Amino acid sequence: MNNKIITVGNLKEKYLVEAQKEYGKRLSGYGKIEIIEIKEENLGQNPSEKEIEQALEKESRKILEKIDKDFCIVLAVEGKQFASEALAKFVKEKEVDGYGGFSFIIGSSHGLHPDVKERGDLNLSFSKMTLPHQLMRIVLLEQIYRVCKINNNENYHK
Repeated sequence: MNNKIITVGNLKEKYLVEAQKEYGKRLSGYGKIEIIEIKEENLGQNPSEKEIEQALEKESRKILEKIDKDFCIVLAVEGKQFASEALAKFVKEKEVDGYGGFSFIIGSSHGLHPDVKERGDLNLSFSKMTLPHQLMRIVLLEQIYRVCKINNNENYHK
């Protein structure tokens, strides 16, 4: 399973960088994992709605350039929720349908422009709670790893 994570912003905290490296190592036996970081647009302390909208639009253009023929999964709080086993089954079905990989999209602290959500083949929610986008990257990596383990009938997910 080849995966691309297209994310706005970069990891700053050392513990998150280390977690990303750890999951990268774990996932290396299951296929390629590529992380593409899009520069987050600079906004002041109290940006207006218009400034936020403009920043999201600029970020969206950069994100959309990076999406290719892979199945595109956009992380969005209003998206569909899956149990881990159901997500693993969904991924396996998409692989059978001929998708060679998956592109996962994580927005900035201000979210994603509607154009990106519309481009997604699936809008996926991990929770109705808001999570920091940097932490979400690690949670996503863990779930991708869990999907790989489940789909290979390996122990881990219980």
